[in-house]
Amino acid sequence: MAFSAKTRKFLVAFLISGWSIALIYSALRAHPPKFPLKAKRLYHDNRLLMGTFWQVSSPNKQASGIVFSEASSIEQLLSKYIPASEISRLNRLGKLKVSADTFYIIKKSLEFYRQTQGAFDITVAPLVDLWGFTGQNFQKPGADKIRAVLELVGSDKIILHEKDNVVEFKLPGMKIDLGAIAKGFALDCAVKKLKENNIASCLINAGGQVYALGDNFGQSWKIAIQGARKPEITGILKLKNKSASTSGDYQQYFLRGNKRYGHILNPKTGYPAESGISSVTVIADSALEADALSTSVFVLGKEKAKALAMKFNNLEIKITE
Repeated sequence: MAFSAKTRKFLVAFLISGWSIALIYSALRAHPPKFPLKAKRLYHDNRLLMGTFWQVSSPNKQASGIVFSEASSIEQLLSKYIPASEISRLNRLGKLKVSADTFYIIKKSLEFYRQTQGAFDITVAPLVDLWGFTGQNFQKPGADKIRAVLELVGSDKIILHEKDNVVEFKLPGMKIDLGAIAKGFALDCAVKKLKENNIASCLINAGGQVYALGDNFGQSWKIAIQGARKPEITGILKLKNKSASTSGDYQQYFLRGNKRYGHILNPKTGYPAESGISSVTVIADSALEADALSTSVFVLGKEKAKALAMKFNNLEIKITE
């Protein structure tokens, strides 16, 4: 998933109206506290990071600063929109010695590529460019152009040099886009930092993906899921030390006639995924897994999702067709 400055405006408008995964605090009103309200105060803060709004809620006032600092550091490494980032430099050069964090997430991306039979593929970046999703200059490319660009797609064309953290592309013109996994990785890194600072209760909402650390004054954090193309709430999640990520064809898309072309591309066909799913929510122990697998399930479809779920521990998948 790739986000640009134009996309940020789109996300802002919908987050204000409660789009996607929204936080619910009505439980406090329905169940009055048994001790002074001051003792149950949640501090809230938000910031624009990684192309979307991050919202942090915690009884600890320092939580938001820790989360935002960690997410910003990861963004500086992994964003293809920041010219000095390691991913931008790798895409330009085709070979680069990278930091331990960047090497780790690329290595994990290759593992997901194998586990999903290629449905999760960070080398789709040239396809994302071709369809116009990178700069929001949408177009429906011809079949010949798609076939040509598909020659550059395939994570099996990435070489990892373990000894010195060097990442190398086999073909000139290859590029990677970590938009379908970087946010989850940043969430996990932020949660790790919170724990190191002895913060045991925090809810982070990163533009449709959440991590619920600990509980909310003795109760699970309550998360509302809204419909993919309708505003009503379709379900409530109760989370504790879990992450939930939603992917769908309603986030970024364009229309040509009556045809909707979504931003989640099928790496094998070169076209937007058409799996019969309008949205999917994946709940996992790690935000990285939830992020990567929600995209994967959207590409694979409902039937193959069942087999995929068997490969991971404590994984829940909720699909809207």
